[in-house]
Amino acid sequence: MKNVILYGMMGAGKTTVGAELARLTGRKFVDTDALIEEKYGKISDIFNRFGEAHFRALEEETAGILSETDGLIISVGGGFVLGDTNVAKLKKNGKFVYLRASVSTLLQRLKSDESRPLLRGGELSEKLENLQNTRGKIYQNCADIFVDTDGKTPVEIAEEILRKIPEEK
Repeated sequence: MKNVILYGMMGAGKTTVGAELARLTGRKFVDTDALIEEKYGKISDIFNRFGEAHFRALEEETAGILSETDGLIISVGGGFVLGDTNVAKLKKNGKFVYLRASVSTLLQRLKSDESRPLLRGGELSEKLENLQNTRGKIYQNCADIFVDTDGKTPVEIAEEILRKIPEEK
């Protein structure tokens, strides 16, 4: 049974929707950021001490591990799909679901979240727009399935995903 990989901008709902999908399907839910934190410490500390490139290498290592297992619901960080190797590894046994959210929705969800290294300093809406503009084409090209999240609950999003990939139930 193939994996379902949820990705998109930070704040798109990947972790929340992933947990809901796992509940609905009985599959195991795995969050790559949580796996990395469990093994190496807080992501913000990794960024501060070793830089973004080191964190991306840890994501690649995690992709390799997860590519060996089937039947998972996997939530990946917003920059995870920027690594071609990460995508290639997980595409072997998974479908990528792009959770799309508008900048206004992301702003609403992230306005009081100070834990994200890429959003520190400067105007939040400007940072989100820049990230979305930079990553948008890559996100589009990686997707097997698109799901818009604006104005939807996590349950509605999870149910929509299941309708779009019913063979994955």
